[in-house]
Amino acid sequence: MIICRTPFRISFFGGGTDYPAWYRRHGGAVLAATIDKYCWLTCRHLPPFFDHKFRVVYRKIETAASAAEIEHPVVRAVLQELNFDRGLELHHDGDLPARSGMGSSSAFTVGLLHALYTLRGQRRTRIQLAQESIRIEQEVLGETVGSQDQVMAAFGGLKYVQFHRDGAIAVDPLPLTPERLALLREHLMLFYTGIARTASDVAKSYAQCLDAKSRQLRAMHEMVEEAIDILLSGMDLREFGQLLHEAWQTKRTLSDAVSTPQVDEAYDRARAAGAIGGKLTGAGGGGFLLLFVPPKRRGKVLQALDHLLHVPFAFEHAGSQIIFNEPGVDYQEVEHSRRGRTRSAPHQWPAAV
Repeated sequence: MIICRTPFRISFFGGGTDYPAWYRRHGGAVLAATIDKYCWLTCRHLPPFFDHKFRVVYRKIETAASAAEIEHPVVRAVLQELNFDRGLELHHDGDLPARSGMGSSSAFTVGLLHALYTLRGQRRTRIQLAQESIRIEQEVLGETVGSQDQVMAAFGGLKYVQFHRDGAIAVDPLPLTPERLALLREHLMLFYTGIARTASDVAKSYAQCLDAKSRQLRAMHEMVEEAIDILLSGMDLREFGQLLHEAWQTKRTLSDAVSTPQVDEAYDRARAAGAIGGKLTGAGGGGFLLLFVPPKRRGKVLQALDHLLHVPFAFEHAGSQIIFNEPGVDYQEVEHSRRGRTRSAPHQWPAAV
């Protein structure tokens, strides 16, 4: 049995420049961090006693005789891409709701690849996991998604990620002192708006005409470097919060679907209560609202947004991890034995399975 834990992320700056239609021509960059909220995947080889070959448990339960019959698009695609022909039981749980702008879909893809390769006894580097996930989501499934979520899920930590025109991806940690990182964390608050949306649907409202938004995207790219300078130089962190506000105002101009009246009202309330800046954590439209709030104003912001769910969090630095790996019975050998048995020589199942 394998248990894989893959973190969700919060994106600070550069979202939008990580779409291949943009960075393959202009380059892109993001600044993001993973947090202690996770996608959990448990998998094992399914014993050969059942009529089905695959059992997949998420918000629904699926059983199937072949990978092609599985409804879950990512599970189906990954199993087919890996030519996974062994029986499999897979369970998914998430610490945060899906379609909430926290990179949950890509965390699932990265975690699934990580778990299945480990189940096979194969190793993949973090960049291999990220690149395979990007290819499956963008090319195999044809989803309108960027490339930062897969990288962050695989690597974890506070990262400066650059997307080059030739498709290469560079991932660099920010060398902040523990005190500086803790101070940044103390200024951040996360609230769930309760609005679920599909990131690719929101992204389609602007990702298919990125050249028409080149002024905004270039500005958002430049803000990544500016934010890094603020964090590394020891400047007053309130400059980081003000930059978040500027970036959010810029991103809202990409499409009417990026924000909603409900989100705008919550953001204005938070600003009136003392928040300096903030943004929706994903493509937009709903999900989680990330706010930059001086610690002395946290109470006021909590009161102003008492209609939303406040989600405390900490940064995490490990990325996708296999936290349990225990080999089980080799059911492939059992299956071969069962296929070769005759009526005169009935098969004896192992005493302990």
